[in-house]
Amino acid sequence: MTPSSGTGTADGRARALTAVRAAHTAIWAFFAASIVLIPIAIWLGQLTAALWTSLFVWGEVVVLLLNGMCCPLTAVAARYTDDRADNFDIWLPLWLARHNQRIFGTLFAAGQVALGYALLAD
Repeated sequence: MTPSSGTGTADGRARALTAVRAAHTAIWAFFAASIVLIPIAIWLGQLTAALWTSLFVWGEVVVLLLNGMCCPLTAVAARYTDDRADNFDIWLPLWLARHNQRIFGTLFAAGQVALGYALLAD
């Protein structure tokens, strides 16, 4: 593993990359769970919880939009490795990292449609 622009020892870069990957994976898991929670909250009649969760996820969408649809942690991870596989910066299977935005974007959009319908019907 050769650093792109990072400094320090190979061991230090590896530890830094591990820390970034751990943080990125934890944040991803939180937002993925939030996206899955929205239709569950709707189904349970918890529209306020669904709305607040939705608004929170919209905050993440804004962050992604401001970063060219890329997580800011990807740029941080890139400092510590030349690897650019779809999952170099996160502990996800390659296929999921590759299709992450398509999968969770679709789920989020469907949840937004369901939430809009539920709010109008309420």
